[in-house]
Amino acid sequence: MMIRIENVLYTANVHVTGGRDGQAHSDDDRLDLKLSPPGSNGHGTNPEQLLAAGWSACFIGAMGRAASQMKIRLPADLALDTEVDLGTTGDGYFLQARLNVSLPGLDREVARAVVEAAHQLCPYSKATRGNIHVELNLL
Repeated sequence: MMIRIENVLYTANVHVTGGRDGQAHSDDDRLDLKLSPPGSNGHGTNPEQLLAAGWSACFIGAMGRAASQMKIRLPADLALDTEVDLGTTGDGYFLQARLNVSLPGLDREVARAVVEAAHQLCPYSKATRGNIHVELNLL
């Protein structure tokens, strides 16, 4: 089921040239990045790192929303290490991801509930659900 947004809150507009060996620049000048293929000697970032960074930031926000709904206070030193793999199966290229969540001082079962709820709320998780293999790991 495809869901259409009723109220657009923000639109990111990024112009990319040169693909994985190129440049990415946003229309508001806040993003200006050199791109290079993963594993190369290039000095730029790559789409997999950008996905990991965006997903991590969004997921932390979703954990905050989930915790608020559950009347739970999140630790100030929470962290998320997201790993995005680019690989092949047969002749096709695919992604998979691991979200490694650290919620120090929070009861493990409570932390697991926050992570699971955040995974239901996060737009990146929604976008990838059913499309790529995702592991949620509580550290």
